[in-house]
Amino acid sequence: MTPGRAAASGGAGRSASAVGFSVDARWERGAGWSGPTALVATERGVRPATGADPAPGRHLPGTVLPGLTDAHVHLALVDPAALRRGGLAAVDDLGGNPDVLAELARTPGLPVVRYAGAFLTAPGGYPSDRSWAPCGAVEEVAGPAPAVSAVDRQVAAGASFLKVVLHPGAGPELDDETLGAILTRARAHGRPVVAHVEGEGQARRAHEARVDRLAHAPFTERLPDDLVAAMARAQQWISTLDIHGWESPTREQDVALDNLSRFAAAGGTVVYGTDQGNGPLPAGVDPRELCALGAAGLAADDLLRALTSTPVATSTTYVPGPRPDPDAPPAAVAAWLASAVVLTTSDLVGSPPPPPEPLGKAHP
Repeated sequence: MTPGRAAASGGAGRSASAVGFSVDARWERGAGWSGPTALVATERGVRPATGADPAPGRHLPGTVLPGLTDAHVHLALVDPAALRRGGLAAVDDLGGNPDVLAELARTPGLPVVRYAGAFLTAPGGYPSDRSWAPCGAVEEVAGPAPAVSAVDRQVAAGASFLKVVLHPGAGPELDDETLGAILTRARAHGRPVVAHVEGEGQARRAHEARVDRLAHAPFTERLPDDLVAAMARAQQWISTLDIHGWESPTREQDVALDNLSRFAAAGGTVVYGTDQGNGPLPAGVDPRELCALGAAGLAADDLLRALTSTPVATSTTYVPGPRPDPDAPPAAVAAWLASAVVLTTSDLVGSPPPPPEPLGKAHP
């Protein structure tokens, strides 16, 4: 029997095999830091070892984290395998052909894929006229009854959530009745709704419609403090700060940072997302996005919470080297996380994990 591996004998949390290992440190949502510590990896995930578990067969000189997630990607515009090589255990696709995305979700060697399916927009609305939108990635919805059918089609294709577009400056927009029909039908299916919000007054509209999550921290206008506080109590925001300039911050990034900093200070849930496929972003964990989140007031543990928005049972994240101090500046945390490696149980049985490849560039 391989050292550190034993057959399970039943019981809660046990699997067909369990792999014992130890690490210098571990971070968990809701529990924070621990270590050095002994852990067990099974097909159900990584958990602390008990007396009934196999002894650690190897030691990883670094930190284990939950699987890191980018909650805003477009897999048709990037190399999905490069995202995994860049340290992402899971991704949320926020607009693509649902049949293609369903196939990617079944493909080994990629991050865990959740998806919204097609953008739901008004006839002629954004992004139906964009050359980058692949065939089948946009469904134009002309009224409440078609909206119900459109939601049903995305759910039947495996969508974990729905994506609506509120962007009147780029073409026709969904009317309130149609938007309401989408939200009502999505909730009947138990699916949250994510909104692309761009244009004056659209963030308030999304809030009043009870949209669950914004695809971008609002960047069109500075929102009033009372609205930001109300939104912090009711919804989540995906960050996507680096797309506003890609290392050369713009006015839109300044506006988004101001809104996001007040949202976070009001207790709002900030979710890490980059809009992969939208310009020259690093393929994987984006240190610039993390530094921007730090500028919005997120400390080290806040960054880790933003990065682990999706439970990923089949993978975990390993970061070699010493973990940063709790009060380390965001740039140090970003540099540390840029070396993250996605591990599975099978990775923990064989040789030590390979060093990560240098961060590449996503396709424009």
